[in-house]
Amino acid sequence: MFDLGYEERQPTREEIGALEGAAIVIFGTNWCGYCRAAHRVFEQTLADYPEIQVIKVEDGKGRPLGRFFRVKLWPTMVVLRDGVEVARAVRPNKPAQILDALSSVI
Repeated sequence: MFDLGYEERQPTREEIGALEGAAIVIFGTNWCGYCRAAHRVFEQTLADYPEIQVIKVEDGKGRPLGRFFRVKLWPTMVVLRDGVEVARAVRPNKPAQILDALSSVI
């Protein structure tokens, strides 16, 4: 199976809240078709912003971080500034959707 980089180990809400500057948390799974389709768009678009920390988190039933952010669909990209959500993109399939969400931190 192709590994999209979604980590099973999740940071805690406290760890996310302690992040400084711009960061992105992407919720999804390595087996999700929508996540697989969005993978290339994420990789290409986010490559232009190496200063933004990207955390890919495997989500699913009973996963507390995804529930905290009320994630309903995968992939969901949550954009943070100093640990606080400022924007999100749900199932982005075009660079413009990602860039629109990033506009609040770039």
